[in-house]
Amino acid sequence: MTSMLDGCTPWPEEFVDRYWAAGHWRGNTLDNLLRGWALEYGPRTALVHGDTRLTYAALNRRVDRMAAGFRLRGLRPGQRVVVQLPNVPELVITVFALMRLGAIPVFCPVSRRATDVSHLVRVTEATGYVGPSTYQGFDHTAMAAEIAAQGPFLRRVFTLEAPGASSPYGGLATDRSGCHYFPLASIDAPPVRAPVQSADQVAFFLVSGDTTAALRLIPRTHNDYAYQARAAAELVSLTENDVYLATPPAEFHVNLTFGGPGIVGTLSVGGTVVLAESPEPAACLPVVERERVTITSVLPVTAQRWLDERPTNPTDSASQRPTLQADLSSLRLLQIGGAPLPRATAERIGPELGCRLQQVFGRAEGPLTFTRPADPDATVLTTQGRPLSPDDEIRLVDADGKDVPDGEPGELLARGPYTLRGYYRAPDHNARTFTPDGYLRTGNLARRTPDGNLVVTGRLEGAPRRADHDAEDPSGL
Repeated sequence: MTSMLDGCTPWPEEFVDRYWAAGHWRGNTLDNLLRGWALEYGPRTALVHGDTRLTYAALNRRVDRMAAGFRLRGLRPGQRVVVQLPNVPELVITVFALMRLGAIPVFCPVSRRATDVSHLVRVTEATGYVGPSTYQGFDHTAMAAEIAAQGPFLRRVFTLEAPGASSPYGGLATDRSGCHYFPLASIDAPPVRAPVQSADQVAFFLVSGDTTAALRLIPRTHNDYAYQARAAAELVSLTENDVYLATPPAEFHVNLTFGGPGIVGTLSVGGTVVLAESPEPAACLPVVERERVTITSVLPVTAQRWLDERPTNPTDSASQRPTLQADLSSLRLLQIGGAPLPRATAERIGPELGCRLQQVFGRAEGPLTFTRPADPDATVLTTQGRPLSPDDEIRLVDADGKDVPDGEPGELLARGPYTLRGYYRAPDHNARTFTPDGYLRTGNLARRTPDGNLVVTGRLEGAPRRADHDAEDPSGL
């Protein structure tokens, strides 16, 4: 068995050997891959946010300096740090800087509040927290202080903005519990030699989308995540000429936005990532025009809003119907995931947005399925496609665990080179959620078409509800 962080379930050695032999896993850490991309694409634009533009070389320098700054402020390799930031450049810089230091980011959607954040701190024994000072009216610094006061883990809080003058956490403060507070902009120091790390170790944690239980933590290794992002980039023929618009993530959407191919996949080919803080049409469609965005990924509800606020004929702009005039001719691919897409909405995307639709199904745990750019329209409109990897193993089973024939619905089971083998520090849950031979019981119902595509039809009765589905449709579809 390969060595992993205590509390994680490793892939059995025979699977490790298989994924290495197939070339899926290549032994490079994500932060080290960024170094290579900076050397290869140095002067090209890596990140765009509003008027801010960062080249690959500048991004890598900032990651180097922030990693050194975190070390100067007391973070150490192996420590866990909850990262709860909106879609701003500091999100990307912070995650890569923590990985370069050897610390482990714990992704937490910015919408989560004290109960969930405190749970993540306790389970991971996180010593650090990175978040806004306040965001959309919520005081994240006060929340972090409350969690720190409960002890014993959280001891360093890094805020995106310096707290206001009246805040007890302004400047370089320390509270009564011994927790230290730093503005993130102050985390800057001359680069130091990064620790040598193994790519089979945990790169970061994602959270599950279950809404009926405490958040489960999903360990993602450097090897498995680098493979996922690279394979997804190849699947959509991503090149250095592509511009990816990253819209704010929901729980599953973190995975799609970060690595499906998302931010990591785009950076891997020398493309440009544009960060949007709101998925709303008024925020995104002008950005698509200005930055000549070629690919993006959104939830079905977002796609519906984009369609509804776009003029569909010359008379729309003169009608009472609100419309947004924006040139979307650069957009070649719209990925939609997080929940099944209604057929009526799917049929509107090509004619009204002028781009190809790609349906994506998946979970932060894995697996991911995609329709292919060359698939017939009927496949793209009505299915969630086929697994990303040739080594993704998918089973559809009945209540007795027996495989169902094509066309019949069954629970989707999966294992593969980027699908976890166990949630972090959850042995009892893992015993129920994984088969003895390592398949993840997803709780999703699906059927397989004769040509091998999956149609996701809902959730298994009694399975935990998922935030990515519930946000779209109270039925869970």
